[in-house]
Amino acid sequence: MFISSAYAQAAGAADTPSTLMSMLPLVLMFVVLYFVMIRPQMKKAKEHKLMVEALAKGDEVVVAGGLMGKIAKLGETVIGVEISEGVEVQMQRSAVVQVLPKGSIK
Repeated sequence: MFISSAYAQAAGAADTPSTLMSMLPLVLMFVVLYFVMIRPQMKKAKEHKLMVEALAKGDEVVVAGGLMGKIAKLGETVIGVEISEGVEVQMQRSAVVQVLPKGSIK
C-alpha cells in the first residue's frame, strides 16, 4: 500500500568506451612528456657519465664553475685540475662539464 513494487530493469550498456576515452588524454600527455623531456634528459646523463668515466691524465677540461685546466691527478671521485703553472685545485669528477680538444688552453 505505502510501498511501491520494485521491478528489475534491463541492464544498460557498459561504460568502458567512455572510461577509456577519458583516460586517453592523460596517457597521451605522459607519452609526449616522456619523449620531450624525460628521454633526452636520460640520454644526456648517460653521455655525461661516459665522458666522466673516460677522463684521463692530461685532458683539458672545463668544470662547472667555468675554470679551464689540465687534469693532473685522477682519483675515484676527485680529480686534480691544474689551472695555472703550479696551481692545482681538487674537484669532483662530476663537476667536469666538457672535455676540450688538445691544445685549447695556452
